[in-house]
Amino acid sequence: MPTIEQVVQRDICVGCGACQFVTRGEIQVRRNTLGYYSADLSHARPRSLATASRVCPFSNESRNEDDIAAAVFPAELKNDPRTGKYLSIAAARTTDDDYLRGSSSGGLTSWILIKLLESGHIDGVIHVGQGGDGLFSYRISRSRQELTARRKSIYYSTSFNTALQSIHGDGQRYALVGVPCFIKSARLLCMEDPVLASQLAYFIGLVCGHLKSAAFAELLAWQCGISPDELTAVDFRVKQPGQDPGRYSFGARAGKDTSEWTTRPTSQLLGGNWGHGMFQLNACNYCDDIFAETADLVLGDAWLPQYRSDWRGTNLLLCRNALIQQLIDDGAATGELFIQSLSVAQAASSQAGNFRHRHEGLALRLADDQNAGHWVPNKRVTPDHNVVGNRRRELIRRRRELSRASHELFAEAREQGSLALFIDRITPLVQRYEKYNAASLPRRLLGLAKRRIQLILS
Repeated sequence: MPTIEQVVQRDICVGCGACQFVTRGEIQVRRNTLGYYSADLSHARPRSLATASRVCPFSNESRNEDDIAAAVFPAELKNDPRTGKYLSIAAARTTDDDYLRGSSSGGLTSWILIKLLESGHIDGVIHVGQGGDGLFSYRISRSRQELTARRKSIYYSTSFNTALQSIHGDGQRYALVGVPCFIKSARLLCMEDPVLASQLAYFIGLVCGHLKSAAFAELLAWQCGISPDELTAVDFRVKQPGQDPGRYSFGARAGKDTSEWTTRPTSQLLGGNWGHGMFQLNACNYCDDIFAETADLVLGDAWLPQYRSDWRGTNLLLCRNALIQQLIDDGAATGELFIQSLSVAQAASSQAGNFRHRHEGLALRLADDQNAGHWVPNKRVTPDHNVVGNRRRELIRRRRELSRASHELFAEAREQGSLALFIDRITPLVQRYEKYNAASLPRRLLGLAKRRIQLILS
């Protein structure tokens, strides 16, 4: 059978919408009751399933990241197994401090997109912004004003099918922004659809720790005093001047645009610890692409010691496209950008936790699944129970358990209108995870970690 059926059956579907686009709606991708998109294959004919399997980022019939990169990038680009191909690697930020206040990190994503748009290389940008189906959805921006209004990091389940359908065949050129698996599936779509291939001119990738369901925003907002039914807007990364850029706050709003924002430090909110993996999509347990290896440009946070003292934030960028590289070089020359070259090792170091999850963790999860008799997608990581020691092995398993349980426990709490119910039921799982996590912390950090856990769970 086409392995997209296994992908959906095992809840490894990321909800990108590529299968719906390529089958002209024969497959439907919808947001489910747990707050994330997934595909419904029940009405798809065998031929459609086979076609959809070629564009599904987690099926075995689709090309992997190495094959796609070899097809779309020049052979002379440098290559490293940690990052994929690259033309340059750097830390960067815009030099406009007022602009940076409204950006999640160094402002490079919107800066590049505005340059591409205003220089006439594209007619619009396909990216995630406020509104649509839920709090956020894929939107089309065609001006500096729209791009500026829709910047910032968004941790929310989306699907790009409707947006791609809306521009298909309109004769215009676009940049597509997305996390690694979405960029991969869009590249695969272009290999199936020449019209779309002529329109998607640039692929801008985002370094991704994992995707979240809509419940992530709802849980954080609920702890700010705004219930899921009242929630109308969130800001996942509110900068705190003078603080470490990683110590941002979460903002939520109820009611109309004129209502006030309620903000709290994300580190003080249950679910705000990225390591817990709450509301992570199961598909993210099977991803081995950290630096969006099929994107023309990938941007993330430069989580490195030399940039931790600057509250404005600093982007990590890997460029694979000569035209985009020229825009970056020009920005540095005119003083619009601050740029410092980085090595591959520094880039990898900035995402150390991500590598542990997507390489070591993936090797163990694949081995566990195979031992349990489950189907798993073909990955570039070899299944291995012995890739880590005993305590780390249990930590990885407890994280998976915590992530899985968070979806169902929150759905029940939401239905009953009780935040306390979720906190009571998830707390033992958090504590079980932290039992193993604490064992890996240096002694001087252990006391601080315990105090933070107590504050969050109190």
